[in-house]
Amino acid sequence: MRRLWRRAHGAFRARHSTSEMSRGKQTRTPPADRRRAWRRSVVAALVALSALIAVGVASRFWTRTPARPSGPVVLISIDTLRADHLPVYGYRAVRTPTIDALAADGIVFEHAYAHSPQTLPSHLSILSGRLPFEHGVRDNIGFVVRPDEVLLPTMLHEAGFATGGFVSAYVLRDETGIAHGFDHFDARLPPSSPEIAVGELQRDGTATLAAADAWLDGLGSPHFFLFFHLYEPHSPYAPPSRFGEYAPYDGEIAYADEIVGGLVASLKRRGLYDDALIVLLSDHGEGLGDHGEQEHGLFLYRETITVPLVVKLPQEQNAGRRVATPVQHIDVVPTILDTLKLPARPGLRGRSLHALFTGGTIPEQGLYAEALYSRYHFGWSELFALTDDRYSYIRAPRDELYDLQQDAGERRNVASERESTRVAMRNALEHLTSGAAIDAPSDVSPDARERLRALGYVGMAPHATGSSATALPDPKDKVQVLERYRAAIALVRRGKFDDALSNFQGIVKDNPMMADVWSEIGGLTLRLGRPREALVAYKRLVEVAPHDPAALISVADTLLMLGRLDEARAQAAVAAETAGAGDTRWRAQAHRALAMIALARHDEGDARAEAQRAREIDPALPMPQFVEGLLRYNHGQFDLAVPFLAGALKASGASLIQVPELRYYLGDALARLERYSDAEPVLDDEIRLFPHDLRARAALAMLYRATGRADASDRVVSEILRVAPTAEGRTLAEKLRGMFRNR
Repeated sequence: MRRLWRRAHGAFRARHSTSEMSRGKQTRTPPADRRRAWRRSVVAALVALSALIAVGVASRFWTRTPARPSGPVVLISIDTLRADHLPVYGYRAVRTPTIDALAADGIVFEHAYAHSPQTLPSHLSILSGRLPFEHGVRDNIGFVVRPDEVLLPTMLHEAGFATGGFVSAYVLRDETGIAHGFDHFDARLPPSSPEIAVGELQRDGTATLAAADAWLDGLGSPHFFLFFHLYEPHSPYAPPSRFGEYAPYDGEIAYADEIVGGLVASLKRRGLYDDALIVLLSDHGEGLGDHGEQEHGLFLYRETITVPLVVKLPQEQNAGRRVATPVQHIDVVPTILDTLKLPARPGLRGRSLHALFTGGTIPEQGLYAEALYSRYHFGWSELFALTDDRYSYIRAPRDELYDLQQDAGERRNVASERESTRVAMRNALEHLTSGAAIDAPSDVSPDARERLRALGYVGMAPHATGSSATALPDPKDKVQVLERYRAAIALVRRGKFDDALSNFQGIVKDNPMMADVWSEIGGLTLRLGRPREALVAYKRLVEVAPHDPAALISVADTLLMLGRLDEARAQAAVAAETAGAGDTRWRAQAHRALAMIALARHDEGDARAEAQRAREIDPALPMPQFVEGLLRYNHGQFDLAVPFLAGALKASGASLIQVPELRYYLGDALARLERYSDAEPVLDDEIRLFPHDLRARAALAMLYRATGRADASDRVVSEILRVAPTAEGRTLAEKLRGMFRNR
């Protein structure tokens, strides 16, 4: 613009000023004539500018203030992805062509940091622009998003964007509140058994991509925000066989890259890629044994809190740039808002990274991270970290300080050698977190706590709060205990129950506050046919984690198994009260347990009432139909039971956690009616979801015999001995073999 006006003014001067150097003087124009000439020049300049705009040339004069992008915003999160396991960060043991191409079209941030090594707290920081102690979600379990928390989808919805979220893990289900602000949020996972740990409940990324594609098909405008989450690099690592050339973790990374490639191809096919603002990142990394931790959650070393961050701008602006400035998750929201020319959100600590896109600078800021997993699950000390471009400081019972310029792998703790630096960073961290307590997950009400004490839980102590817990063990001293725990879980997966149980019992002998281990002991002793031992373990779990309604439900279910119905009913009733208002799953499960206890008490009215309460809390839990079917099944009315049980099974299709034994009762009723072809797939499904349901296996073995498949029947009996190498399993197998011989 300034050049245009200079040219116009120069033309005016050229026409209205003449040099009479040959005469040694300059001719002057009268003032009135000069004013008329100036007006003519301005008009001429405006006409020239209009002509330029008409032919589309003038756009180059406005590059300093571009129009707000009208294309899509896409946020891709690849869970548990270490930055240093990507070729774009120098890794050579895996190929990731999609991420490489996205990085070539975008800007790579070489030092990006997460605020938590856990999925839910980390994603909430990404979507809110706030640190964990600000938004209040400190763990994957026991926390929900506050209703007044404003997340990125709400911010963009207010700006006219359609918003859709598609996630692949149970820990990001909509009940956590992370769905706030999305017009459409899809967290549908395949049906699963309650035996599966919540951290392992996931759907394949290709299914998540299909759901996102279907949503894109229904949009009529490119003005949308898409949050796309993959869980593939998360343990247990099980990549498709076509990635067998890689180590299992790297194979999952390659598979995730392939899925992201499908999303990018979809955007290109729709003509949306070039105009899109795309942000690719991870919520946290993975230990892989670097500091003794194989997975994540315990420590705050770089392998778990440095993450990839790639930003592709519309029209591939500034493509190929690499930025060395340390940045963090809470910078993502301000950056997206700034790039879209939307108003900044007040009160956010994060910085817009926009200046870094063109080689500028941003204000320096300490990068905060916290790890409370060890506090909540094992009774060990929490950890806090503050990182800058030189040092990484970790506050622990024994502080740690690492010079990242000399020791990028954080192998040499220099806290004692550089005391002034340690103290300065500790003071900065304490100033940052001043007044922030360690929130207790799903706190137990005083009334519920008293009822628990009345039931005999005298070992309970209120959850410790405050900003420090120096009396608790340092996780550095306990990492081998955690790895022993995870190794025991691997033994359970391989069916080595006795070895696993021995490991678990050895752990709690010296670490009695490890709630997760008591839970594993309870479940494992039940599988081994030792319900009395399971009851002891579950009661210890309640004492360690009184806020966890699942623990009380486990006690109630075990008491039901033992026939101690009055005690079971009291435990389940307290579980229903203990479950928070937002925890619909466990409140519904508590009433499910009460319904089953009522059936065992032959109280049909109470069973129906509790079943209805469960359904009202969780419409996907088909307890009324299940109870009606069981009432008829128990009276030998199998033909009348089948329609109710089949209806319950159909209704349960929308539920992630399936009802134990529903398929057994339906399959067995069908088999007794000699509807073998209908019964077989139902029993197969029960065994797939509940591999330790011995009655379902026995029913399937008898079905095979009834249909002339003796070899298949014998294989099922052998499987009973494999999955239940217990007195109960051996007795059942021998009973079946004797029955088949006599027949």
